[in-house]
Amino acid sequence: MRQLIAYAMSAVVAATAVYAFSHRTPPPLPATQLRTDRLLINDMAVDGRRVVAVGEQGIILTSDDLGDSWQQASVEPKRGSALTGVAALSAERLVAVGHDGWILRSEDGGKNWQEVLIDAELAEPLLGVWAGGENTVVAYGSYGKYFVSSDGGRSWQARELPVDGYHLNGMAGGADGSLMLVGEQGTVLRSADGGQNWEALPAFYKGSLFGVVRLSAQRWLAYGMRGHVFVTADFGKSWTQVPLGHTAPLYGHARLPGQSGVLVVGGGGVVTRFDREGMLLDSLRLEGLGTLTSVSALDERVLVVGGEHGVFKSFRGGVAAVQD
Repeated sequence: MRQLIAYAMSAVVAATAVYAFSHRTPPPLPATQLRTDRLLINDMAVDGRRVVAVGEQGIILTSDDLGDSWQQASVEPKRGSALTGVAALSAERLVAVGHDGWILRSEDGGKNWQEVLIDAELAEPLLGVWAGGENTVVAYGSYGKYFVSSDGGRSWQARELPVDGYHLNGMAGGADGSLMLVGEQGTVLRSADGGQNWEALPAFYKGSLFGVVRLSAQRWLAYGMRGHVFVTADFGKSWTQVPLGHTAPLYGHARLPGQSGVLVVGGGGVVTRFDREGMLLDSLRLEGLGTLTSVSALDERVLVVGGEHGVFKSFRGGVAAVQD
C-alpha cells in the first residue's frame, strides 16, 4: 500500500511539473492608461476637429474630438529624440521635426509616422517647421539650420541664410510670398518672394525671439524672452513694443478663429490675447500648468494648451486635464 501511495505521489509531482513548465497563453494585461498630463509637449497643430501634439521621447498624440480624448500615434522607427515642431500641410499630410535633425511625415492625419531624415551623429536639433501649402514645407533650427521641401516633406534641400550661426526659433508666412523668421539675439529675417531671397533686418531687441505671427501682409507680431512682444505695420522696417505688465517668457501661439486675433502662451501658464492689429486685449494665467509651449484655439471659448505638464483643455479660463 505504501508503495502505491508513493507511486501516486510521484505521478502527481510529475504532472504538476509538466503543467508548470508547459506553454500557456497568459491572461491579457490591463491596458496602460495614457497619462497625457505627464508628458512634455512642445508643439501642436490643429485641422478641423483633429489636434496633433508632439513632445518628449518622440511621442506624438492625436485627438479627433477637439482634445476630449487622445491616442498615441505609431512612429517608425521608434527613437528617444524629442520632437519640437509639427505642421499640417493638409488634413491628412503632416510633418514633424525634432532633435538629432529628425524629420517625420504622416499621410493619414497623424496616426502613423515614417522617418524621413535623422542625423544622430551631429545631434543638433531642428526647432520648428512651417507649412506653406500641401507641398511646400520648411524646417529650421539650431545654428541657422534651414531645410526646404517642395514635395510634401519627402525630400529636403539645405539652404544657407544670413544668420551668423544663431538659432532660428519661429517662422510665419502667407500665400503672397511674404515670410519672416525670428531667433536668437533678436534675429529677424524677411523674404518677399517665398523664401528665394532673405534679408536680415537690423536687431531691435537683443534677447531671443521664440515666435512670429503674420497678421496681414504688412502687420506682424513677434514675441520672446521676458514677456517681450513687438508689432510692425510695415513688414519689419520698424517695430513697436507692446507692454504686457509681466515678464513671463512667451513660447507659442495660435490664431483665433476667423483670424480675429492671436493667443500667445508662455511661462507660468500665461495666456495673452491680442486683436487682429496686434494690440493687447487681456491676459490670464492657467494655474498649476507650469510653462505652456503651445496652444490650439478650437473655437471662441475652447482651447487646448500644451506644455511641461502635458495637454489640457481650457474653457473660458478654466482648465481640465484630459486623459484617455
